[in-house]
Amino acid sequence: MRAGVSVGEARAAVLAEAQPLGLERVSALDALGRVLAEDVASGRTLPPADCSAMDGYAVRAADLASASHAKPVTLPVVYEVAAGGQAPVELRAGEAARIFTGAPIPPGADAVVRQEDTEAEGSSVSVRVAPASGSHVREAGEDVCVGDPAVAAGACIRSGEVGMLASLGRTLVSVHRRPRVAVLSGGDELVEPDETPAPGQIVASNSYALASQAREAGAVARNLGIARDDPADLERHFRAGLDADVLVSSAGVSVGDHDHVRPVLEKLGCRLVFWGVRMKPGYPLAFGTFPEGRGPLVFGLPGNPVSAMVTFELFVRPVLRKLAGHRSWGRPQVEATLVEALSKKPGRTHFVRVQLHRGTDGWEARPTGSQSSGVMRSMVLADGLLEFPADASELPAGSRQRVRVLAPDVLAVEDPS
Repeated sequence: MRAGVSVGEARAAVLAEAQPLGLERVSALDALGRVLAEDVASGRTLPPADCSAMDGYAVRAADLASASHAKPVTLPVVYEVAAGGQAPVELRAGEAARIFTGAPIPPGADAVVRQEDTEAEGSSVSVRVAPASGSHVREAGEDVCVGDPAVAAGACIRSGEVGMLASLGRTLVSVHRRPRVAVLSGGDELVEPDETPAPGQIVASNSYALASQAREAGAVARNLGIARDDPADLERHFRAGLDADVLVSSAGVSVGDHDHVRPVLEKLGCRLVFWGVRMKPGYPLAFGTFPEGRGPLVFGLPGNPVSAMVTFELFVRPVLRKLAGHRSWGRPQVEATLVEALSKKPGRTHFVRVQLHRGTDGWEARPTGSQSSGVMRSMVLADGLLEFPADASELPAGSRQRVRVLAPDVLAVEDPS
């Protein structure tokens, strides 16, 4: 087991142990947010025939070569074609057909004139423009033809992919399974949120926060409850989570007299890969695996709430994304101007919770206030994490820094105008 590894070493170690999970077939609608595990080729031509992109009139472009606003050309309207209908006969030279969006182009026609460029006159229509051949016509196969690649394996299924799959008649698709995460809190001082803490007790909020982070990452989370500071009770709780893909515990992972997580995990057969990451908050982080994949990937997170959430964000979340088959595991990042100077002792990487604001010259980052690992409000206020490098002691105000964005909504434009 390695001790006191760098953030980069820890990240590389956890990701090296994570491989995409097996596959399952789900409905296309239930596949939203999942990762497609198969290439989907089109079994249909879309659209299946040349069709109108507008409400208007199907015509032969050659019949209207001289049409203009000053000298419109009048054609007889010989029939109407609605969406889902068919032309009764071929359109002959000098004729027009009333047509609606999505309706198939009549044989003989090669253009559509918008309704706005015409004026109906009884059973005739006056056309004020000279359309080019193909105007406002959606060609058969404009979207896809039979055999064309439609959605590639590895794609994260969004609403567009769901619509495409539905168009192709693919109501069932193969996707990577969602990771199952078991979350455990440990400590004699902990009580459930609906209990009133007695003197010396605190609410076990970590299990709620960590389970929410797991679900936000696309995993299925299960709360194992609170384990007491007793090796037997801790072992019983850990055994209940051995069927998960990832087991996450908070607290009890340090080196105190009541910190039993590491010896209990070793008793269960878990091999600890590393303990301790040179970062703040979150130094007492442990990661372990079971030989030959006979158990879950195990993360022993610190007990302080901010430390637990930050270490989950940096190490557990990327693992969950990789297990679910995603090809990108990190968060979006922006470059922001640091509003306040920051200082620390060299040696550990600090992850500063910051708020992001749009300034006149781009993004601005301001610390959320106290950076204590017990101040949960710093996570409530945080739009992102600013990485203060381990070997640096000063980040001056006005410097440009990279920020890992935690709150996607901060990137949204409030007023599209």
